[in-house]
Amino acid sequence: MLKSYLKTAWRFLLKNKTFSFINIIGLATGTLCCLYILLYVQDQYNYDKQHKGVENTYRVTTDLELTGDKHHSGASSPPITPAMRNDFAEVKQFTRVVTTEKFGAKQHLLRYKEKSFYEKDALFVDSTFFDVFSYHFVSGSATSALTEPYSIVLFKPVADKLFGSENAVGKMISIDNSFGKHDYKVMGVVDESLGKSHIHGNMYIAMNSGGFGESVRRNDAWAGNNFLYAYIKLRPDASAAALEKKLPEFLNKYAAQQLKAIGMKKVLHLQPVNSIHTTPGFENELSKTLDPKFLFLLILIAVMIQVIACINFMNLSTARASKRAKEVGVRKVIGAGKGDLIKQFLGESFLLAFIGVAIALPLLILLMPYLNQVTRADIQLDFFSNYKIWIMLLSLVAVTGLVAGSYPAFYLSAFEAIKVIKGNFTSQVSATGIRKSLVVFQFVLSIVLVTGIIVIYSQLNYIKNKDLGFDKNQKLIFNFYTEASQKKMAAFTNDLKELSEVKAVNNADNYLGQFVPHDHGVFLAGGNMAAAVDAQNINTDEHFVKANGVSLISGRDFRLNDTNRVLINETLAKRLGLDVQKAPGTRLYSQYDGKPATFVEVAGVMKNFNYNSLHSEVRPFMMVYQNDPGYFNCMLVSVGSSNYKTLLDKISAVWRKDFPEVPFEYTFLDTEVQKQYETEIMLSQIINSFTMVAIVISCLGLFGLAAFSAEQRSKEIGIRKVLGASVTGIVQLLSTDFLKLVIIAFVIATPLAWWGMSKWLQDFEYRVTISWWMFALAGILAVIVALFTVSFQAIKAALMNPVKSLKAE
Repeated sequence: MLKSYLKTAWRFLLKNKTFSFINIIGLATGTLCCLYILLYVQDQYNYDKQHKGVENTYRVTTDLELTGDKHHSGASSPPITPAMRNDFAEVKQFTRVVTTEKFGAKQHLLRYKEKSFYEKDALFVDSTFFDVFSYHFVSGSATSALTEPYSIVLFKPVADKLFGSENAVGKMISIDNSFGKHDYKVMGVVDESLGKSHIHGNMYIAMNSGGFGESVRRNDAWAGNNFLYAYIKLRPDASAAALEKKLPEFLNKYAAQQLKAIGMKKVLHLQPVNSIHTTPGFENELSKTLDPKFLFLLILIAVMIQVIACINFMNLSTARASKRAKEVGVRKVIGAGKGDLIKQFLGESFLLAFIGVAIALPLLILLMPYLNQVTRADIQLDFFSNYKIWIMLLSLVAVTGLVAGSYPAFYLSAFEAIKVIKGNFTSQVSATGIRKSLVVFQFVLSIVLVTGIIVIYSQLNYIKNKDLGFDKNQKLIFNFYTEASQKKMAAFTNDLKELSEVKAVNNADNYLGQFVPHDHGVFLAGGNMAAAVDAQNINTDEHFVKANGVSLISGRDFRLNDTNRVLINETLAKRLGLDVQKAPGTRLYSQYDGKPATFVEVAGVMKNFNYNSLHSEVRPFMMVYQNDPGYFNCMLVSVGSSNYKTLLDKISAVWRKDFPEVPFEYTFLDTEVQKQYETEIMLSQIINSFTMVAIVISCLGLFGLAAFSAEQRSKEIGIRKVLGASVTGIVQLLSTDFLKLVIIAFVIATPLAWWGMSKWLQDFEYRVTISWWMFALAGILAVIVALFTVSFQAIKAALMNPVKSLKAE
């Protein structure tokens, strides 16, 4: 029986090539997109699932409040987790992670024999790191990997570059960065074959390696210094919720005095490690996180595309009901029951879904590099070890076949045998209304997606062109990663100033558009740290204002040797209760660890500028003058030439003179600022790509329906032409019904799109206003696409010789 159903289905597909082509291409394209999105979402939710005992592993996060400023941080203070290990029997082990990038060591010069190159993503970790987290050791052992001082574990690609096919374990390498130059012993090489983690490093350096790592180990700041990532592993029988309830008393025991001294409120929480990658909203994250709302949106897009493809099948199947009505009648007369017919038609649907998957798989393999580029992912198709891929494929065939084939199966099987044999093709189930509703539904989805593209593009364009309060254009950024290169920054600065194209050079410990790791509380004379305002800050020389194009409201710019002077922004002045015009000359005080208060003097007040992303409002901020080159590790060069090739050739020559052993690397400030919106740019590219797919599939279905409608009305068209109807009139006649459906879809889609995009824009403190023209443009595009699709068939039908269609009459 099954063989008979398959044979009949195959013959029908071969006989109706246009019908089959439209459905197979639509289902294959939809399946390709749907499968990739499912694989991408699975990949994002699989982060940190591989760690042994991960269900009992937690990160200690911190909620801070200082004079009204609230911070929800993924980091915490150094002494917290060691004390938890000592005080709570529930805590089996702890470990801490510190990224060097946020403290100036963004790149590290690695040397082994004659080989040398720069690498980033270095982490200082406790010796217990591999007790808490599971990584696959290609060589070496997790047990003793980081117990010795100056020991290091390398990520496999880095080890391969250094040692090639040699065994890396036991080898000594040199690492030179802004913390100094040291030799390290390689104790292991790891890869990510067990799974991806939010803790990704190219180098895992033992914390007990002197210098910066040792300062972390000795740090006893319970209130401030919330800069490291702390993790605990609980015993299997322990309750994280019960332990979290004990943390306020624990914190009060150790931190009460320090918190009171600086006027800070602090609350500790435990966050499951396997939820970190998909839990946004934390400040000071170790790695990029993804919002589950974004992943849900991707799944929604995948479902929408697949549903649009299924709707094509339903519409074309029911539209061609008259072609199969006599077949149904004959089958019923010779004894086929309704159930048999339902099985037959569902079998055809499953066969189409299977063919669609069979075509989608090789296309997915071929297009995987492009799709990974769009989503900034690294999805790999592993059919042998990843059984979930097979579950996804079988589920897609089953769900698609059932959804696409259910209505046509019940519709066709409902024909009464006697009536259809006599030529009456009516069914108890109304098809025309359902078909129109499904076409409307298709275009509702397409118009919502097109509106999303328009709003997202408008927001990204707004971000790109908004006046941030500083000049990000024609600015070159140079980073200095080693102590030796930092010492030569002054000489390089002087050489650059000799170039006519260079307008200004600014040395600092950070540049605008980047995460600012430094902050401290400041208060006015007569106050204390309990009333302090927390201000983020950057250390800089006297050229910051000129080089960055920042405006001063009052006071003056920095001068050479302007010791203990600061420039503050409007927000900080207002939070301190200062009149921005009278603020210059005011002393700002800070006090820590019971030491006498220190002060700086306000030289000037800067007009507010968005030194961080437009997702958040401008916070209190100040520039701190430094004349010690040891504070600086980056340089901003403001240039007056757009002929970058010639200019960079000149700068490269100066660089080779001053830094003969250091590779010439640079970036542009506007590029770095734009990187703050990578998620939005990626979302835009994803929606652009998949919306095009959805529109193409919708048009395929509309094309098929238009062709069928023209075929059904061929005699009517012939009579109208004989009676004098023009081609334009006939095209209008055939197009009007479909355009009405698109207009109805536009009316339904508009409020849905407005609601969805309003929600998305809420994540931005600074955003565009949703305007009527965005919806109008989406509607006009939908009408144009639909008109073009339908008109092709309408014009073809209108140009046919009426003799051919009327000769049977």
